[in-house]
Amino acid sequence: MRERIWAPLLLLLLPPPLWGGPPDGPRQQLEPEPGPLQPFDLLYASGVAAYYSGDYEQAVRDLEAALRSHRRLREIRTRCARHCAARRPLAPPGAGPGAELPFFRALLERARCYRSCETQRLGGPSSRHRVSEDVRSDFQRRVPYNYLQRAYIKLGGRGVTATTIGEEGSKWKSRLSVGPADVKLNEMEKAVEAAHTFFMANPEHMEMQQNIENYRMMAGVEAFQLVDREAKPHMESYNAGVKHYEADDFEVAIKYFEQALREYFNEDMECRTLCEGPQRFEEYEYLGYKGGLYEAIADHYMQVLVCQHECVRELATRPGRLSPIENFLPLHYDYLQFAYYRVGEYVKALECAKAYLLCHPDDEDVLDNVDYYESLLDDSIDPASIEAREDLTMFVKRHKLESELIKSAAEGLGFSYTEPNYWIRYGGRHDENRVPSGVNVEGTEVHGLSMGKKLLPKIDRDLREEVTGKTMRCDLSGGPLLYENITFVYNSEQLNGTQRVLLDNVLSEEQCRELHSVASGIMLVGDGYRGKTSPHTPNEKFEGATVLKALKFGYEGRVPLKSARLFYDISEKARKIVESYFMLNSTLYFSYTHMVCRTALSGQQDRRNDLSHPIHADNCLLDPEANECWKEPPAYTFRDYSALLYMNDDFEGGEFIFTEMDAKTVTASIKPKCGRMISFSSGGENPHGVKAVTKGQRCAVALWFTLDPLYRELERIQADEVIAILDQEQQGKHEMNINPKDEL
Repeated sequence: MRERIWAPLLLLLLPPPLWGGPPDGPRQQLEPEPGPLQPFDLLYASGVAAYYSGDYEQAVRDLEAALRSHRRLREIRTRCARHCAARRPLAPPGAGPGAELPFFRALLERARCYRSCETQRLGGPSSRHRVSEDVRSDFQRRVPYNYLQRAYIKLGGRGVTATTIGEEGSKWKSRLSVGPADVKLNEMEKAVEAAHTFFMANPEHMEMQQNIENYRMMAGVEAFQLVDREAKPHMESYNAGVKHYEADDFEVAIKYFEQALREYFNEDMECRTLCEGPQRFEEYEYLGYKGGLYEAIADHYMQVLVCQHECVRELATRPGRLSPIENFLPLHYDYLQFAYYRVGEYVKALECAKAYLLCHPDDEDVLDNVDYYESLLDDSIDPASIEAREDLTMFVKRHKLESELIKSAAEGLGFSYTEPNYWIRYGGRHDENRVPSGVNVEGTEVHGLSMGKKLLPKIDRDLREEVTGKTMRCDLSGGPLLYENITFVYNSEQLNGTQRVLLDNVLSEEQCRELHSVASGIMLVGDGYRGKTSPHTPNEKFEGATVLKALKFGYEGRVPLKSARLFYDISEKARKIVESYFMLNSTLYFSYTHMVCRTALSGQQDRRNDLSHPIHADNCLLDPEANECWKEPPAYTFRDYSALLYMNDDFEGGEFIFTEMDAKTVTASIKPKCGRMISFSSGGENPHGVKAVTKGQRCAVALWFTLDPLYRELERIQADEVIAILDQEQQGKHEMNINPKDEL
């Protein structure tokens, strides 16, 4: 029976040549280098060794060659897989004695084809290109670019200083920083490209942020365009499509979205092919495995299939982020359905709308749009004859078959698997591109379309406090505060700025004491700053903790779970207040949540003239001399609103201050106290800092928010899942009339 169960499953190894996606689009091809392809791990090791020996020219050659070899290897494996899938299709098993032999013959022929193809294109056996997990991880995290940017700087100038390179999780992970120097222009350009490429996958790398800023100082602000050498083509095209869509340039937006889909399906094929490589067997050593033929086939294939199934998540995840873009693939069709409508191509609009419904069949707005598009068709066209786009139809069909197969195998073979929701839409339609997304509705006739959804937030949007076209400062007419007992203190005008608000009694005295108590049990020195005890000033100790860590400690019983949950609940309360008061017409998401304490170090407070936290803006690089704030990396450009919720006042100093763009002229000073919250927009209109804490400990919950769902805080999503599990467990206990104390 096993032959009949597992042999058909292996047919899924055949990549779909016709229905997996549209045909290949134009794509940059790598020029093959003469001779056998050199293993990228050996080139990488040689480049690192050359760097440490001071031979920076050799380091650049080897590191660049390692990156080319790595890209070429991926290309060869993908091309060989496509070639052999087309030339050696798998045959279904027949009936009777030897029924499985045609299938296994085809399987062996494909394996031989694949080995022959790789050997020919690589110039030798593929075994030469198997690398360690450490090296694989370094290339995934773009560590070679860290060495590369430093080597280019060394080649082009003198007097450049560097911090030591330490071992942090990987054999060759580096921590590099540079200072100003006279650097040749071409080397500087290459250094900037390498630094930016590394930073895009490692946005938390503080030294690299400083490096990029130093490069800007050396070459001038406008000198270079930041280039990501490892940018995913489909993501670049998608971002360009969104940009033109928001500018109402729908014809160009369509071009980019269609190109993004072609590239997406190409990269999906590559991702699935790379999943077919060797697998790790966690529960046993592969060479010592004693399972039979079909058990071994099943174990290996299930790992391959789960990996391929996860390509949906892989292709929706930006470099350096663990959380994928929500609803990523369906969003292409959602944008396209309205863009095609706006250019008068109603058949294509209908096809895309129906394609979107394959992932969200109950979306009422798109269902309404389908009805409207059908009403616009010529009388000669039967609406029923217009079907969902074939590319997504076949993709979703395969995805569902894979899901069913994995679940069935998990149950039958006894391994654990939970199917993620790949097309999740948090809280309804947060991607917001319903008709008429991104369109100025005023003065536009859009009869019959669903008009109930909010406009897509724009990244560089104007401030939203406007009346009859004239910008005005927020005053008492701000939105409702939502909760009883909260006291309005000052608005933007009273705080001498734009989009600012000060509130009291957001927390009670009891809640402040409880939060302060739990802080002592969960905080780590230097949390969020790579373990640096004093990241902002040598005169204070910095400690911090995230919501997820608090819940983890609570679940483990290291702090009261009730107190850990309070941290989660009050941060959500703050988010709702900010969203309501500033009357945002889009959902506000957490970008980062951090409980922080700053403690004055004894013996170091005499004649202090520094700040606890220097003057800065939260989403741009403040340049006081130019009176500008540059909204570009390494700044967290996706942040839109900020808030600080204070927990105590039993300390000296530590006032929160707003300044002008010169970072000197103070426009407002706020003394923290229990339950007080200051909130403001995160841009250059609100430079701010913290005065020195000269005695005691100052604690607060720092919150940053974004209107862009692409930048939701990963730990917050995980914390939401933990809360859902806790609520479910608690509900189960109530349903069974169990007293939780009885279980202790």
